[in-house]
Amino acid sequence: MKRLTFWLAVFGVIVFCFPALSPADDHVLTMSTTTSTQASGLLDILLPAFEKETGISVKVIAKGTGAAIRDGMDGNVDIIFVHAKGREEKFVAEGYGTKRYAVMHNDFVILGPEADPAGITGQSDVAAALKTIATQKAMFVSRGDDSGTHTKEQQLWKATGLPLETITQTIVKKGKNREIQFDYPGGLGEWYMSIGQGMGKALTFADEKQAYVMSDRGTYIKYKFGRKEKLGLTVLCEGDDRLANPYGVIPVNPAKYPQVKVKQAEAFAEWLVSPQGQGLIANYRLLGKPLFYPDAIPAAQ
Repeated sequence: MKRLTFWLAVFGVIVFCFPALSPADDHVLTMSTTTSTQASGLLDILLPAFEKETGISVKVIAKGTGAAIRDGMDGNVDIIFVHAKGREEKFVAEGYGTKRYAVMHNDFVILGPEADPAGITGQSDVAAALKTIATQKAMFVSRGDDSGTHTKEQQLWKATGLPLETITQTIVKKGKNREIQFDYPGGLGEWYMSIGQGMGKALTFADEKQAYVMSDRGTYIKYKFGRKEKLGLTVLCEGDDRLANPYGVIPVNPAKYPQVKVKQAEAFAEWLVSPQGQGLIANYRLLGKPLFYPDAIPAAQ
């Protein structure tokens, strides 16, 4: 009896000291993702369906793409779901991720007030539209947060041919200071407003200031048509191939971080590109408007 009591006590100590070994924990996947997948409402459709089918729940950490990729590089999450293809491919090439799964796409649009003081309405050349905004020093709001949207914005400013300046700026995310470096077309704090915030806050700020802003179309539709307080901004420039916005999901590489739940991460990635996951993406609409288009199975229903 004493021996049984002893071993029960030892077992209790082991369970107390190693709670991470709990089988229930194997059914929780941690994912760092861009704010646009969350703000658009898409994850509210995808994650419950995935959990119902597999029993695996997904804990979401929403932030800018740059910060989400850094979470993966630090081994703090099991998988990343982001939208900066060049940076994603580098993440895999450097051994931080196992494979990039092409999940879906939408596009970016340049928004502004209906009055359109810079006169870019109907412009399909995004570089020309941005150059006009800069030349006229019309107020432009940048996320300035090292996100996928911010990365794309910098690429487009380079395409304008305007001389750019580079700055290192400290932004605050979830109470933590982080330094980021970015290029911009001058006028910082005057007509070019870098706010270091996510897409939703950038849209709200631009709406308040009646300024121009670049947004992914999905979040724009959500804020324009899916909320009681509707966004007053409108699409002024769209359709340029350079505004394409592909999303990819990448399991973190267990060769670098053995603690990651690679089987669960791969299960989620494979499910996203399966007929069921792609069908949910294809059919996710707001007031009849599609927010994303599937890439793994373009004809998914």
